[in-house]
Amino acid sequence: MLANLLKNRRAFAGVWFALLLFPLVSVAAPRIEHWTTPQGVPVYFVRSDSLPMVDVRLLFDAGSARDGATPGLAQLTGSLLSEGADGQSAETLARGFEDVGAQFSAGVSQDSAYLSLRSLSDKARLASALDGLARILRAPDFPEDAFVRERDRQLLAIRARAQSPGEVADEAFMSALFGTHPYAHPVDGNAVSVGALTRDQVRAFHQRHYTTGTALIALVGALDRVQAEALAERLAGSLPKGEALPALPPVLPLDTSRRIDVPFPAQQASILIGQPGIARLDPDYFPLYVGNHILGGSGFSSRLVSTIREERGLAYSVYSYFMPMRQAGPFQMGMQTKLAQGEMAIGLLEADLKRFIAEGPSEEELAHARKNILGGFALRLDSNRKLVENIAAIGYLGLPLDYLDRYRDRVAAVTREDIKRAFAKHLRPETMVTVVVGGPQATEQGDAQGKQP
Repeated sequence: MLANLLKNRRAFAGVWFALLLFPLVSVAAPRIEHWTTPQGVPVYFVRSDSLPMVDVRLLFDAGSARDGATPGLAQLTGSLLSEGADGQSAETLARGFEDVGAQFSAGVSQDSAYLSLRSLSDKARLASALDGLARILRAPDFPEDAFVRERDRQLLAIRARAQSPGEVADEAFMSALFGTHPYAHPVDGNAVSVGALTRDQVRAFHQRHYTTGTALIALVGALDRVQAEALAERLAGSLPKGEALPALPPVLPLDTSRRIDVPFPAQQASILIGQPGIARLDPDYFPLYVGNHILGGSGFSSRLVSTIREERGLAYSVYSYFMPMRQAGPFQMGMQTKLAQGEMAIGLLEADLKRFIAEGPSEEELAHARKNILGGFALRLDSNRKLVENIAAIGYLGLPLDYLDRYRDRVAAVTREDIKRAFAKHLRPETMVTVVVGGPQATEQGDAQGKQP
């Protein structure tokens, strides 16, 4: 069933944004061509004749940040798109893709929803696969039985999330960071909101958020420009006309520290510390990315691993990351450790972050980070699938078309002073949220952040 391809949890959130957090390509970057269809849909295209394949990715401004007062609505809508369309059942749609060797998938994050198709470039096979995708774009049926089934599956996933200390910590952390901002709630919503959703709400969400005004098309494969234009126009012509949505509100910075302890029957404490970070178009993206690679983003070679694992033996894994989104996404440090060691671990995480902000990295650490990042380029765009995901993100985020060409130079140009300045500008240790899940007592210290608009 295609529905199985549509399942995701908060772990998926921002995944295509994360692609742009990692190194890209060590050889000449592919040339991205860009135009707009007569229907007003932007298109990003890379010709790749190495395989007789075509990869298509459509992005829509239909992520969970558009849920409004009904958390989980975007996720449920996305999961239902292929459960019957234009009079064809889910089984018929799935068989149509399978018969020509095509693969379809879809998903939802905070900022967007996507539909992806991979097909052979053979004219007849590609035409058949595109016909199935066009049906899904043009007229999803949202049948009653599928609506009930997918809503129940989403509720089951929400209940399962409550049994995972890591998921419980993540939900409390995002809520504390973002307050009333649309980024605050999980992609799949909560039991109360999802349980009350109706088919009419799904239809209305689809009509507003899956239109020519909210769409973007990315193409990679064995097509020439004329063929790519015809393909994009066919897909854009399957969409209802619509207008762009207003921008999401900005994320407000925290104005004080906050500590949240959540009781949970576990032998370990799940610890998260952080605050809102940056939007993806922030000019300090590269200094923060390279700097975080040193702090906690490079696995066993990071400072946090050295302090927490190697020197103290408090945890097997510890990390930090920025997750830039259209608006400021989270900066987060995280780990699990024995309950009795939780306070020590928190103190060490806080001390390492303060030291890094104050001193920055050493020249040796920076040189190692550059080498590590640049050395991994070849693995990051080694398939058309990865390439189409990246160029879709470039278009959706408004990054320049030469982003891939300039990536190596931008990483290599980062200095110790750049990192120290950017970390001091964007991170304030005195206004961090700390979430600890585990132990018998629920407590909360500190005040909530300033209200979001």
